[in-house]
Amino acid sequence: MPVPKSYLTSGKNVSAILDAIRAGQAPEKFTQIHLKNLGFASSSDRLIIPVLRVLGFLNDDGSPTQRYFDFLDQTQSGRVLATALRESYDDLFRINKKAYEWSQTDLVNKLRTLTEGKYSDSVLSKMAMTFATLAELAEWRAVEVPAKPEEAAPKVEVHRETPSAGSGRVPVDALRLTYTIVIQLPSSRDQSVYDAIFKSLKEHLLA
Repeated sequence: MPVPKSYLTSGKNVSAILDAIRAGQAPEKFTQIHLKNLGFASSSDRLIIPVLRVLGFLNDDGSPTQRYFDFLDQTQSGRVLATALRESYDDLFRINKKAYEWSQTDLVNKLRTLTEGKYSDSVLSKMAMTFATLAELAEWRAVEVPAKPEEAAPKVEVHRETPSAGSGRVPVDALRLTYTIVIQLPSSRDQSVYDAIFKSLKEHLLA
């Protein structure tokens, strides 16, 4: 999705605002009045409202979403914020799955490219600051994209043909030949006769 156009002009109260949201009750509509009741009335603080919409915490009419309610659970709020950032700034994470580790300079440069140079350095700096400030408050280990497991090498099965009766083709490695040689020795007391027979066998059969 496109890089969010909403940004903050100051990040000093972001952590405190999110803490106040977690500690308070979810309003029917998250308005400037509600934010003021939480203790944040400055014009720079009010910019958090469109940012919360971008993150999917608020609907267009300002009503809280399920993500907002999930964020109220302090045991998972860091993960919820990380998931919201990963989805909202998807273009950044497509470049680097650990975009939250980039420096301010790196963020500005990447945002300049992604927004096709349509914004001034001042605006890009504020956009980068907004992302970096929120990223510092998120719990990334809980939403790390697991490394893709290496695909197992395909199994190759070797099937040997078993020669069957009537088959015209028999695999060479399936042949097992056994030779039986029957020698009828003549009755003789002359040792040279037997020596000649075995010499001939050695030369012609056992070579």
